[in-house]
Amino acid sequence: MQTETLRRRTNGIGDIDRWHQEVLSRRAQIRTRFFGVIRPLIGTIAIVAAYVSAVRLMSPLPAAAEVPDAIAAPGEIPVMSVHAVGAQVYECQFSSTGKLAWQLREPTATLLVADKTVGRHYAGPTWEMSNGGAVSAKAVARAPGASANDIPLLKLEVTARHGTGKLSNVTTVQRLNTQGGTADATCDSSGALLSVPYTADYVFYRKSADQSQ
Repeated sequence: MQTETLRRRTNGIGDIDRWHQEVLSRRAQIRTRFFGVIRPLIGTIAIVAAYVSAVRLMSPLPAAAEVPDAIAAPGEIPVMSVHAVGAQVYECQFSSTGKLAWQLREPTATLLVADKTVGRHYAGPTWEMSNGGAVSAKAVARAPGASANDIPLLKLEVTARHGTGKLSNVTTVQRLNTQGGTADATCDSSGALLSVPYTADYVFYRKSADQSQ
C-alpha cells in the first residue's frame, strides 16, 4: 500500500515537473518571438529617425539666413517682399575699350504677392505698386548669384519716393534669390537688343525708429 501510494506521488510530481518545464519552454518561445519582432521594429524606427534627421539637414535654410553679409541691411526693418517675374533687357553697345558688349538697358517685370499682381518693375530701377506708391534706387553693393547664369544679388539705396502706401518710408531694397537674367548671347551688332527672362525676390526695408531720429 505504501509502495503504491509512493508510486502515485512520484508520478504526480513527475507530471508537475513536465508541466512546469513545458510552461517555461513556451514562455521562452514567446519571449524569443516577441524580441524577434521588436528588434526589427527598433531597427526600422532607428532608420526612419535617421532619415528624418537627414531630410532636416538637407532642407534649405530660410531665405533670411542666405543673405550675404555684403548686401545685408542691419538694423533696418522689412516692410514687404515681392516676387518678380520678367526680363532683363540688354543693348549691344561699345564699351570704354571700344569692344561691343551687352549693357543693361532696363528691367521689366511683374511684381507678385501670393501669385497676385501688386505692381511692376522698370527702368530707374523703379518699383511701382498698384496703389501708386513707388521708389527708385541705386545699387550700392552686390553678391554673386547661385550660378553663372543668375544675375547678382543686390543691395540698393532708395534715391526717390513717389506717392503714398507701403513704400513711402522705404530706404533700402534687396534683390535676392535670382534665377536667370544673364546675357550670354553674342553681341556683334551695335544697338541690338536682348531680352533675358529672370525671376527674383525684392525685399523693402525701412529704418528703425532709433535710426530715423
